[in-house]
Amino acid sequence: MTRVETGSDSKSDKRKQSVYFPVDMLDEIQKEAIRQDRTVSWIVQRAWKIARDEILLYPSINDPSGDEVQGMISSPLHPDGI
Repeated sequence: MTRVETGSDSKSDKRKQSVYFPVDMLDEIQKEAIRQDRTVSWIVQRAWKIARDEILLYPSINDPSGDEVQGMISSPLHPDGI
């Protein structure tokens, strides 16, 4: 569940969220946090910012694959008559 703390500035809006990692991944993140003298939260936030553009390139599970789109376009039953 998400909890929103009140604050006048949207930058100070903090939400608490549980996130589950495999044990070995969490161990690596914790070791890196110690190495950098940062919090685990800080490490995960920076990792997201670095990886975000690449992750946004991944198709949604609801997006049709290229084959499905091509089949819709070349189908004689396509509603636009294409």
